[in-house]
Amino acid sequence: MKDTREIARIISEAKKTTPCKVYIKGDISLELLRDQPFQSFEGKDFFLLIGDWENIGEWMETNRNRIKEKHISYEARYSALPLKDLSTVEARVEPGAIIREGAEIGKDCIIMMGAVINIGASIGDRTMVDMNAVIGARAAIGKDCHIGAGSVIAGVLEPPSSEPVSIGDSVLVGANAVVLEGVKVEKEAIIAAGSVVLDNVPQGMVVAGIPATIIKRSSEVREEKKSILQELRKR
Repeated sequence: MKDTREIARIISEAKKTTPCKVYIKGDISLELLRDQPFQSFEGKDFFLLIGDWENIGEWMETNRNRIKEKHISYEARYSALPLKDLSTVEARVEPGAIIREGAEIGKDCIIMMGAVINIGASIGDRTMVDMNAVIGARAAIGKDCHIGAGSVIAGVLEPPSSEPVSIGDSVLVGANAVVLEGVKVEKEAIIAAGSVVLDNVPQGMVVAGIPATIIKRSSEVREEKKSILQELRKR
């Protein structure tokens, strides 16, 4: 796992881009678009340009007298890193999830709508990251976990921290819970919904509250309240 300073260096030194899609109509030909540093596609009566606005905008300025109509759709502005190539992921990723390049997604995970997973984070096999959960930079989550909707697993880029969050196997994190940087949650622990976890959580314990404190053992929780559904993990 890269440390905080290394990730910050990667982001700092990366070429910043403004990825966009541009639709244009006018006196345009494929010859004018040949050998450009962006992609171009010809439609029925328009062209679609895909790439960095710096390159597309320069070409459009050169050919401004030929362009009659245009529509520009920006995907980001001065972005340092692209989103992860999902073709490399052996997991179920639902529409609207945001996974940044440099994150690791285990086999048969489920990443639900609106989830955000930052650079350097790692998600173990068969773990579900539910809707709108945020997994910060360098956070490490084990196998067979459930990270509840709206929960936040803190990152360590800013303010910088040397210790990322570490969550063991078979941990359940309830909806809207927050686990702060540097916290270690041991395997089979349960974090109740809405809790704010400031301190390490021992193996097999249930914590709840703000700040979270131990209230019982996970073995005391009914099985239907803590089991995960393996059939959901099928691709």
